[in-house]
Amino acid sequence: MDNDSSMKSNLITRAGKEALQKELDWLWKIKRPQVTQAVSEAAALGDRSENAEYKEGKRELRSIDRRLRFLTKRLETVKVVDYSPEQEGKCFFGAWVEIENESGEILQCRIVGSDEIDVSKGHITIDSPMAKALIGKQVDDEVVVKTPTGDKVWFILNIQYQAFDQG
Repeated sequence: MDNDSSMKSNLITRAGKEALQKELDWLWKIKRPQVTQAVSEAAALGDRSENAEYKEGKRELRSIDRRLRFLTKRLETVKVVDYSPEQEGKCFFGAWVEIENESGEILQCRIVGSDEIDVSKGHITIDSPMAKALIGKQVDDEVVVKTPTGDKVWFILNIQYQAFDQG
């Protein structure tokens, strides 16, 4: 059974939690009041049954409220994992890892919580096959990542707990 919520870890970086809190605050203090005002103004125009602005506003409010409920519940359950000096030299949650495969392809990724996945930044979830293979390993270790197309072998080139220089 592939139930996504049961497989999702509750780990998050401090920056990830702050981003969720910032979104919650913005929705609650800025976006929702703006949409509520627009709905009130549209309702004042009269017949709501044929009022597209009113209907769209109500739909947007429902969407905002769903996201607010999700963020509120999620922020109660996430567990911030801060960097600890004992992690140095090994791959754990929050690590930036540089790896190379047998073809010479180099990949840089960061192991983060499921709320922080961002492929464009190289952020992968702790629940991914790649992250599971990397956890606890050191530089020069070989890791085998189980993928749908078969096992892939990667070598760890570097592990650090701040972003790699992109220069």
